[in-house]
Amino acid sequence: MCGIVGYVGNKQVVPVILDGLRKLEYRGYDSAGIAVVDEAHHLDIRRAEGKLRNLEEAIRLKPLDGTYGIGHTRWATHGRPTEENAHPHRDCTGRVVVVHNGIIENYVQLKDRLRHTDHHFVTETDTEVVAHLIEEYLKTEVSFEKAVRLCVRDLRGIFALSIISTDEADTIIAVRQGPPVVIGLGDGEYFVASDVPPILQHTRDVFFLGDGEIAILTKDAVRVTDFDGNGVEPVQQRITWDPIMAEKGGFKHFMLKEIYEQPRAVRDTVQGRVSLDTGRVYLDEMNITPQEFKQFDRVMIAACGTSWHAGLAGKYMLEQLARVPVEVDYASEFRYRDPVINERTLLVVISQSGETADTIAALREAKERGAKSLAICNVQGSMITRESDGTILTHAGPEIGVASTKAFTSQMVALYLFALHLGQARGTLTAEQARDHAQQLAELPVKIERLLSESDELEELAKELFRSTDFLYLGRGINFPVALEGALKLKEISYIHAEGYPAGEMKHGPNALIDERLPVVVINTREEGDKSSELRYEKTHSNIVEVKAREGQVIAVLTEGDQMSSTVSDHIIEIPASSDLLSPILAVIPLQLLAYHIAVRRGCDVDQPRNLAKSVTVE
Repeated sequence: MCGIVGYVGNKQVVPVILDGLRKLEYRGYDSAGIAVVDEAHHLDIRRAEGKLRNLEEAIRLKPLDGTYGIGHTRWATHGRPTEENAHPHRDCTGRVVVVHNGIIENYVQLKDRLRHTDHHFVTETDTEVVAHLIEEYLKTEVSFEKAVRLCVRDLRGIFALSIISTDEADTIIAVRQGPPVVIGLGDGEYFVASDVPPILQHTRDVFFLGDGEIAILTKDAVRVTDFDGNGVEPVQQRITWDPIMAEKGGFKHFMLKEIYEQPRAVRDTVQGRVSLDTGRVYLDEMNITPQEFKQFDRVMIAACGTSWHAGLAGKYMLEQLARVPVEVDYASEFRYRDPVINERTLLVVISQSGETADTIAALREAKERGAKSLAICNVQGSMITRESDGTILTHAGPEIGVASTKAFTSQMVALYLFALHLGQARGTLTAEQARDHAQQLAELPVKIERLLSESDELEELAKELFRSTDFLYLGRGINFPVALEGALKLKEISYIHAEGYPAGEMKHGPNALIDERLPVVVINTREEGDKSSELRYEKTHSNIVEVKAREGQVIAVLTEGDQMSSTVSDHIIEIPASSDLLSPILAVIPLQLLAYHIAVRRGCDVDQPRNLAKSVTVE
């Protein structure tokens, strides 16, 4: 997840780009850089490792001057967070400079191809290959625009690019295939950015590039085409947000914005970590050897709240894929017993902030007893990342809403990646199985996007349910953590009493609560052809029938095309078909939206619910 800013016009470009990068620093702070072309068509670059202030100091010591250029703030995927790997990247001749958000999946093959034509690479990044590829096409005496068009046809992956060349004065070319690209329209000046906030103080007239589109920005105009060169008429819009609304991306609440950011958060958490060709998972920040991973005889997971629910889902992933027993503990309870831990135990701690007091205490207790530790966290440099032997960062970006949404789904993705990694280390997954899992993971963001595009029915459902005083959420197997999380979201932000329960425990008490006033949310997804999934589905279907026999109101979360549970439920929420282990990531999203719309209907403070804080840093 990286941030891009570009400007062409009559102003001094450096202040414009630096200000824009400040507004995008949440997208990455491993390194930053800027490339500027002056009036003599001389291209100059400044880059710095670390936060943006380091780049500002580099420019103070060695100033830049020009009226067009591009800037970048980076969250490292390919290559360490060093000055050498910081963007922008240039070609061998110094004529072409590129900044990039995303991942070029076939960059190794492209590098090998270019090395045979005397290209020399100086970084560890996938981005550098783009500049060299454009240079190679420019050798054939095509235009800058044509060279970019030929280049993007060769790229495989997801990418947002901004490119400048000394061959084409006062021109920026922007490309989108996946990550967002916003074009700002000024008076004799034009802007490109990864998000709206960097543009707003200069212009409120913008349009968003679509996938497979290229924008050519000059001082005089902006032209848009598809990758084949066919003209595209962009849909211009006027942004009317105040500064706070700009931060919210036009959404009414941070929570809703963060729900809709989940495709990007999932995509960014996976980027650079899994090969679709081999299924191999690469987790770099590990002071745990493959041999140690192989020798662990037990995994323990400690977390609080929503992160604990992610851990429960992770238990199913790890046990199925790595064939290792897993225990899941509330971190707040962990050190108040005498846990059985030794050097063959791996403790996984999960925390959005990395500063949760109970989780840190559990981590330290386990380390004192000789366990190795792994942190799953959204904040690089936080306490649990500093104290753990290994880290898997969830690239969800800042989560402002107290009720966790995108951090939760990113945690489950990180756990899935870790389960694949551990399964490969322990030899419990074949190469074919690993490739299949990797492919299903790669398809997940698109499925989430489709879910979010069809969310209007949830707002309508909220109108029927918001006066309810109690809810019951039911799930069986890996759907049980989804039931818990759905109930937690509702109680957190709407203040409605809600309970998540294992569906198989209905006869052991909860049946007594059911009457015509009780909404019962049942998660009953299935993976067709999987015997255990089919059995779970049939048993949970029986629970739905039980609820209906007692006049309960059933809201069923089902796999698309369901022909059985859909016929006996009052309301149907469909999710795309997926593997059993990934279905919780899809199933929880409509429950997040349902809780949100109910809370809004009840007039609750969605982003800052009473008595709660985002990060619990004291016990």
